[in-house]
Amino acid sequence: MSAPIDCDVLVVGGGPTGVTLGLLLARGGVKTLVIDKAIDIYPLPRAAHVDHEIMRIFQELGVADKVAAASRTSSRYDFLTAKGEVLLRFEGMDRTGPGGWPASNMIHQPSIEAILRAAIEEQPNLELRTGWNWTSFRSAAGAVLSTVIAPEGERHIRARFLIGADGARSPIRIAAGIEMDDLGFDEEWLVIDALVDDFERLPKVNLQICDPARPTTCVLMGSGRHRWEFMLRPGESADQLLDDDLIAGLLKPWNVTGAVTLERKAVYRFNAKVAKTWRQGPVFLAGDAAHLTPPFAGQGLCAGLRDAANLAWKVIAVSHGANEDLLDTYQSEREAHARPIISLAIMMGRTVCIADPLAARERDQQMLAARATGSSPDGAVSNPPLGNGFLLAGSAEAGNYFPQYVTHENQRLDDVLGPGAWLIARSRSGANSKNDDLETVMLDDPQLIPFKTQLEAWFAKHGAEAVLIRPDRYIFGTGTPEVLSQAWDSMWP
Repeated sequence: MSAPIDCDVLVVGGGPTGVTLGLLLARGGVKTLVIDKAIDIYPLPRAAHVDHEIMRIFQELGVADKVAAASRTSSRYDFLTAKGEVLLRFEGMDRTGPGGWPASNMIHQPSIEAILRAAIEEQPNLELRTGWNWTSFRSAAGAVLSTVIAPEGERHIRARFLIGADGARSPIRIAAGIEMDDLGFDEEWLVIDALVDDFERLPKVNLQICDPARPTTCVLMGSGRHRWEFMLRPGESADQLLDDDLIAGLLKPWNVTGAVTLERKAVYRFNAKVAKTWRQGPVFLAGDAAHLTPPFAGQGLCAGLRDAANLAWKVIAVSHGANEDLLDTYQSEREAHARPIISLAIMMGRTVCIADPLAARERDQQMLAARATGSSPDGAVSNPPLGNGFLLAGSAEAGNYFPQYVTHENQRLDDVLGPGAWLIARSRSGANSKNDDLETVMLDDPQLIPFKTQLEAWFAKHGAEAVLIRPDRYIFGTGTPEVLSQAWDSMWP
């Protein structure tokens, strides 16, 4: 038997969440191995959307411009009646969001995965092994020993931490005996992905058609693609909906014959579930292994990459000597953020998925009346703050997202200040952190001149003397530099 492979972290699952997590860890000096049972990237589209926060994560990895080049933006996301009346309208999706990138970015997942995997080559602390099928784990002298089936036979991997980014059917979650909390959404939909030959004949905005005869989704995609989704009605089977003639009939009202070429057809079951435990000792869950959401808010992949950003900086800190208790804040922070977004997606889904004509008519009347009186929940979608965790207690802004300011020349704040945590202050008084990874910078620092007006406006709005921003760009807290640096240092023994 060959000797075990040693690493700091073993990530099981080589999709966007697992590879992003691996890249973040490796950039922080953590020796990481990512494995995936598939030999190659799954070649067909899956996730369709990432938001401005995720683009900011890609920016940290040095791949945001490539992702943006492969993406498309839509100015609106409309929920329409069967007659085309607007029930809900989310606008400004193509405007710059707080993360410094367009609020909504329609993607082609295989293209994004290829970009992320190419970035692995630049990280000496990261290795990707494909065709490696994870089978089991056990504790072994302060480590986790995993057994995998590699192309050359059985191998063992010894790691300090094991992270399951291995999808909705997560073998790691099952092996750890972790149950899922079912949030009560379960619908089957036919998903049609098409290559576009003539964009002028396709809608320019994202649509939900709330037609009880056939609830339908129509959205842009990246890399020259478009997607339709059609809800299965009671009594219909997946095999029926996958018939090419039936699909042609479903697409006929869109008048796209000759404008698109069918690339994929598949029936998916849209669920809403959250794992009851995201950490079990040295074992963690991330992405779909930890939570599932219906796709109507476009936040499934976003949630997984937020997991990666939250967990990565904490594992890096622990590997550098921080208290391991810091890792207990992963679930408490992320679950409180993820659940409201899943609830939003469920609300959207239940709005769309009404198949009873009488119930749909009542819905339409209520929602149209709400829009007429200005009480409809239209506008841009904002994300919730983090839950309780490693945040400065009593600080009003703790757990909120800190914006990335961008100049007219597209100079971005993160590129100036770099990775890691930042303490931005009006004065340096008392800012004496023992953490070398905490960058302390004054508002009048020359490197902040391009952003000074925006930063000063933020400080004035929040009455802040200083703000400490974590590596995942969520606010640790506001206060005096001394209080912030001392509180930040509490994670170190």
